[in-house]
This record gives sequence, C-alpha cells and structure tokens, in this order.
Amino acid sequence: MPIQFFPTTRFTAATAPGGLPLLGHAAAFVRRPLDFVAGLPAHGDLVRLRLGPRDAYVVCHPELVRRLLAEDGTYDKGGLVLDRARELLGDGLATCPATAHRRQRRLLEPAFHGNRLPGHAAVMAEEIAGTTASWRDGEVVDVPAAMHRLTAAVTARCLFSARERAGAPPLHESVTAIARGVGRRVVLPLPGADRLPTPGNRRFRRARQDVEEITRGLIADRRAAGTEHHDLLATLLGATGRDGDENGQGLSDAELHDQVATFLLAGTEATAATLSWAWTLLAANPAVRERLHAELDAVLDGRPARHADLPALPLTARIVSETLRLYPPVWLLSRTVTADTRLGGHRVPAGATVLHSPYLLHRRADVFPCPDRFDPDRWLTTAHPAAGTYTPFGLGARRCIGDTFGTTQAVLAIATIAARWTITPTPGHPVRPTRGSSLSPRPFTAALSRR
Repeated sequence: MPIQFFPTTRFTAATAPGGLPLLGHAAAFVRRPLDFVAGLPAHGDLVRLRLGPRDAYVVCHPELVRRLLAEDGTYDKGGLVLDRARELLGDGLATCPATAHRRQRRLLEPAFHGNRLPGHAAVMAEEIAGTTASWRDGEVVDVPAAMHRLTAAVTARCLFSARERAGAPPLHESVTAIARGVGRRVVLPLPGADRLPTPGNRRFRRARQDVEEITRGLIADRRAAGTEHHDLLATLLGATGRDGDENGQGLSDAELHDQVATFLLAGTEATAATLSWAWTLLAANPAVRERLHAELDAVLDGRPARHADLPALPLTARIVSETLRLYPPVWLLSRTVTADTRLGGHRVPAGATVLHSPYLLHRRADVFPCPDRFDPDRWLTTAHPAAGTYTPFGLGARRCIGDTFGTTQAVLAIATIAARWTITPTPGHPVRPTRGSSLSPRPFTAALSRR
C-alpha cells in the first residue's frame, strides 16, 4: 500500500506560553506533562520549549512527525530523552545513532522473523496460564505488578530462553523504577539534580545496578551452559562473519550487554503498560467488554488463546490498537538535528533537540474524532492510518523491531485472561498515569471475578 500523507496546513513556529524565569516550561512539564504536551498544537505545528537552560522543539503536526522519523540522517537518535536512555542502555538498537543502526538491525532481524511467532506464542500461553494459576474468585490483585511479572517472564523465556534466576532482583520491579527515573531526569532543569541523594534517585541507581546484574547473569549462564538455542541471545552471541563488523568480529561484551538490557527493559515495560491500561478501559466500557466476552466465548470456549486463533479475534486486536492509541507506552521521544535544517518553514539549528509525542498525535481531534473516547471500532475504518498520525512503534527504518511480538503477546493475554476472568478496578480510586518515560498506570488494585 502506498504511503499516505496527512493533508498539511501552513506550518507555524512559536514559543509555548507560560514559561517561568530560569525554569522555563520545566515546571509545567513536571506537574502535568500529558496535559501540557497535548495542548501544544494550539500554539502551532512546531513549538519551542525552554526546559531550564535548554531549548527544545516539539513537532505537533503529522507531516512534520513523518519527516522527523523518516529522515534519520538529519534527525538522529539523541536529545533530552534519548541521551538519558542512552546512559542506561548504551548504544542498543533503540538508542544507537543512525551510523550503527543498519548493522544492528540486520543482525537482530532473524530473531524477530514471523516464523518464530508460533513458538513464542506457545511460551506466552504457558506464562499467561502461570500468571493466573494462583488467582482466586474474589481476590484483589495489584494489576500493573501482575502484568509486569507476566511480560518479564515472557521476555526472558522467548528472547533469552531463561527463567528468573534464584536470588536475582525481580526484573519487573527494576523496570518500573527505571522508567520513572528516566522520565524525571528528562525535565530536571538543574545540573547535577539527578545526583542528589533523594529517594527517587536512590531507587533509580539500585534498579540500574539490578538490571546490570540480571544482564550479566543471562550472558554468563548461556556461555557457561554451552547449549544450543534459537533465540535472540543466540543470535547476539553468534554475531560473526558477515553479520559482524567490517572486520568479521562479533559483538563486544559492551555491545552485547547493551542489546540484552535494551530488550529486557523494552520487552517488559511496553506490553505490561498496554495490558494494565486495557483492563481499566474495558472496566469503564462494559458494552465493549460484553462484546469481547462474546468473541472469546465463540472462538475459545474457555481454553487459552493460541497463535492460530489470532485471525479469529479481530475485536481483541482492535482493543489493543485503541489502547495503544490512548496510552502509547513511550509517550515522548527525542531526536538531535545533525545539520542546520528547516522544519515546517522554520529554521532549526544543528544540535537542537526535537521532541515527538505519540500521545499528542493520538489525541488530535482532526485525526481521531472524539480522541479521548475509547472506541475500538474506529479501527474498522482506520486500519491503515496516514503516515505520522499513529506512531506507538515509530515508523520508517527505526520502527520498533518487536512491534509484532508485543502486540501478539497483548492480544493473547487479553484473550486468555478475559475468557476466564473479569477484572474490576477498586472503586473510588481513579487510575492515573505515572510521571515517567513510559506511560504506565500507577499501581492500582482490582477484584477478580471468575466467569
């Protein structure tokens, strides 16, 4: 299908109002980040922010977003958000510059080939069953924690053929602390504020050490075992010859560490956030939930969902797409301008940070009518949204390599769990998003009802 372009208007550039002396817009960014970002299109298609001593440009128009994400030679990975993530993940696939991306992508693609999905789906089904095996009718559970445990287990088994190591820190707890810590560091206006001995900084440092320990353990265990596997870690360890660098060398230990850490964190956090939000949206929209139950009863009749069932679960898939629209896991991204350029008719200097928010795009009423409404059926007529309008996984050469893996896991989890259980968040406790790099809900409890 040819690329569709969103109709453009006259692009404008302006500085967002409300900046404070010294802090600029950092205070508003910290206090109410989602509302602040979602309101920026009212001030133009390209809006300048001041975050303490730093300037940044926010792209608010779909056509500008398409250019930003497609022209990675001009808009390279970097800037306020990516530089913070790179402190943790090094130059893994999600954070590496354009000069390294092509080699890394070619190296990793076999591990995410479509022919691997049926096997991954079987593992996903086992872990979903394990997550719910201890559930009891009427029990109250911490939903985000349960979903993080599930996705951490799936990521470890599917991509690294591993289970949680005895005595190792719980991966799902470390991922949550890191996502919140990176988000705070993006908007801190004072140099050195991330080194202060605050509780949040201490949690972040401990979580970072824990992920490094888990990563080293996965690599060491595989090397010591010497057994053959057909997973992502085997692909990484076997990166030699034409798949290695120009000298035929495999990945260095540092590169290997960066890739493992990247997929541990991304594979756990994004899908856990999507699943957690999906349960709240279904509870708030009982008519959609009833239709979901009808689809699952007809297709599954109480059994776990399998890869072969995916084509027969269109409503479940649309629920995942709509959840990703309302709550894209990575809600703010950044690029660095490599050379003076013009974006939307405005000069943007080399070295500038350009920000892009899927949350902002997905809440534009001119793109998605009634944008705050949960409406899975909008995807009956929007199966192929115009380029730059729907970007939960990015687009172009840097599109998330694990997008199909993540959405498959989400569809199977919702289908299998909703076929047997109704999840009802505790009344009187509104579910709110965290203030982190990932758009996850804050911890909330829900009652389980066996269907």
